[in-house]
Amino acid sequence: PGVAFHRYLNGCVFWQEADGDDRLGLQGDADGECDGDSKADTPDVPPSTADLDNTPEYLNKALEGLPPRWKNYWIRGVLSLAMISGFFLIIYMGPVTLIFVVMTIQIKCFHEIITIGYRVYHSYELPWFRSLSWYFLICVNYFFYGETVADYFGALVQREEPLQFLARYHRFISFALYLAGFCMFVLSLVKKHYRLQFYMFAWTHVTLLIVVTQSHLVIQNLFEGMIWFIVPISIVICNDIMAYLFGFFFGRTPLIKLSPKKTWEGFIGGFFSTVVFGFFLAYLLSQFQYFVCPVGINSETNGFTVECEPSDIFVMQEYTLPTVVQNTLRQKTVNLYPFQIHSIFLSSFASLIGPFGGFFASGFKRAFKIKDFASTIPGHGGIMDRFDCQYLMATFTHVYIASFVRGPNPSKVLQQLLMLQPEQQLSIFHTLHSHLRDRGILPPALKITSVILR
Repeated sequence: PGVAFHRYLNGCVFWQEADGDDRLGLQGDADGECDGDSKADTPDVPPSTADLDNTPEYLNKALEGLPPRWKNYWIRGVLSLAMISGFFLIIYMGPVTLIFVVMTIQIKCFHEIITIGYRVYHSYELPWFRSLSWYFLICVNYFFYGETVADYFGALVQREEPLQFLARYHRFISFALYLAGFCMFVLSLVKKHYRLQFYMFAWTHVTLLIVVTQSHLVIQNLFEGMIWFIVPISIVICNDIMAYLFGFFFGRTPLIKLSPKKTWEGFIGGFFSTVVFGFFLAYLLSQFQYFVCPVGINSETNGFTVECEPSDIFVMQEYTLPTVVQNTLRQKTVNLYPFQIHSIFLSSFASLIGPFGGFFASGFKRAFKIKDFASTIPGHGGIMDRFDCQYLMATFTHVYIASFVRGPNPSKVLQQLLMLQPEQQLSIFHTLHSHLRDRGILPPALKITSVILR
């Protein structure tokens, strides 16, 4: 007892403790090949409500005479229209509502992935584990949202003494909270469940990395301006819909084995449709200050504000067309918002690389023999089934902004200056004043003012 020995499953070696830590439900034949797609490689998955039909009864009755293919088409279509309408309503309600919606979606996605882990590894009886999973979610959210508040709303933090303390020691508090969870996990280890508990510990952390980290980037994009939130999400939705429609009506050639229903016709049709849609959506939204201005804080009302002088990428500019295009259109120049050019790159990513987020999710579901992450949305599956590409798109948008769009942000610099001690602020003032005077930006008359201040 207590001595580890190994056994063979389909030609693969697995270690097992004699006191029993083999909870994965793996079965195999010692004479088989070591194949990544073999049954021995896939845990037995208990039945899930995600595989049940939860379509509203009235829809089932209205569509009961249709073939299954067309019935699914109409169910997906009706629910898609409902979700798009809800998306417009949320946008109308403003950035605060959008932040809470992103948080809600994040929590639901986390719940769906963690629940699969619970079912797959039969971990309901593991001590503390369900509580620890949600505790780590709270810790990571506290860290990310605290960083956002300190980064974008430093002036507001400085006016509230309790917030000053939390902002100053935010990272230490976040680490201490995580460390408490880490210690609780170590204390919860049970001898006969060591391997299973570490599986689930890793499962939780990978889920946090995929869901929470990328959700934070969605919020970061939102604070850069609602247009950086709306356009990426909209073009992914457009690509999803148009690829489905082109594939439904014209699809003949399979695209990838992970998703047998995906076709080259849908992939290509979705690409061109998305680029055109993104180009005109960018033109429409670039005209409104409400969408293009970074989300800030109003010092008088302590509320969110979206008022600013639009940056250059949201100001109409004249571009000279290539010679070939000039001969075709008989026009030498064209007026565009620079953001429309950015939208072409965003749309291209959403159409060409974004679907790989869906393929990744398909591979994940096939690995665990499930159809959908959950059954939240009839005809669509779970929330994670709708946001598998959105999270990848949000990460790309954040990297794209940081690499090609965002320059120094004066408001952030000012907020950091306001957090300094008076002596430090005065020192920076004198240094900046001397620098501007030496460059000839300040008129000579201000030299007298400088002497008086000294």
